[in-house]
Amino acid sequence: MKLASAFLAVLLSLAWAHDGRKHIPKTVGGRRLLSELQAQQGSMSRGHAVAKRHTAAHQRSVLKGRRDDDDDGRCGPGIGSCASGDCCSYEGWCGKGKDYCSAPDCQINYGSGCDANQKPSGTDTSGVARTKPGNVLYGGAGVYDCVDPGNIALTFDDGPYIYTNDLLDKLKSYGAKATFFVTGNNIGKGKINDPATIYPAIIQRMHAEGHQIASHTWSHQNANQLTKTQFTDQMVWNEIALNSILGFFPTYMRPPYSICGTDCQDILSALGYHIIYFDVDTAGYLNNRPAQIQTSKDIWSEAIDASDPESDSFLQIEHDIHYQTVYNLTDHILASLVSAGYKAVTVGQCLGDPPANWYRAGPGGPAAGAGWK
Repeated sequence: MKLASAFLAVLLSLAWAHDGRKHIPKTVGGRRLLSELQAQQGSMSRGHAVAKRHTAAHQRSVLKGRRDDDDDGRCGPGIGSCASGDCCSYEGWCGKGKDYCSAPDCQINYGSGCDANQKPSGTDTSGVARTKPGNVLYGGAGVYDCVDPGNIALTFDDGPYIYTNDLLDKLKSYGAKATFFVTGNNIGKGKINDPATIYPAIIQRMHAEGHQIASHTWSHQNANQLTKTQFTDQMVWNEIALNSILGFFPTYMRPPYSICGTDCQDILSALGYHIIYFDVDTAGYLNNRPAQIQTSKDIWSEAIDASDPESDSFLQIEHDIHYQTVYNLTDHILASLVSAGYKAVTVGQCLGDPPANWYRAGPGGPAAGAGWK
């Protein structure tokens, strides 16, 4: 698939995901990005097509035509499942290890060993009362824009990851706040609440330093390709993991691939979640090379240069699993927004929602609002 076509497919999928409403966000950078993609399409790989839009594409191993000596062969639709405990890779081979088992690429319906199928330890949160305080929309078509002029809500998807601590250092140096849409077990990093990993401490640091923690599901699956039970598990399992780290869990989430149809919306409404999208995308995930990242910087600069903090605000998306985003693009964004007179805030802040509404007390957690203001 050509990249220009892929980007158009992304925009169309946003409309399709909202069941005929045909609401496409005023995504800053779209036209510029389309032009850049047309210029680059001859040199960039199939892995940057629409199916890769909001995932760690760079982590996928190319398994086509290869398999381990001890695997059970092929798997997938029309073929069948792997042996119990094995994984079905994206390319349709049975095996074990990160190349086969990592979410979101491992085919969860054909490999019980896929890490997306591994429930985290911790107290079940499914019985928690789902009250809906505040004025921000729950479920439904979702939120694309901030409401308060002068605010820019910086958001980062798919982490935490090995770069996230350094990103937190950068944000701290600017006095900037951000929202992290956390994925529980993706790109082979392991479960975020595994004490043997760096991730519980990173998530606790996010909260301690005033950033907002939100959900990006357990393993970054396309909601519209899951059963209702599977998608509910995607949300509840991430709750279990976050609650085991913090004692509470989010009321804000972003759907992987920005896809959330009727069933997804209804489940999120019942679970008491705000669905958050964006109106600025620099496509840092597509430009994760030193020679490419200037494209994302230019998209950002064009948006800011044409705006006025007295009347404008932005809800922006990046990904803290990409090196160039964290170590190059973020510095440009932070310096630019400060120079232009904007303030970097959380999504809750940019929507005028009190911090007490950003989270829900989990089993055995603090009283509502007590531990997260």
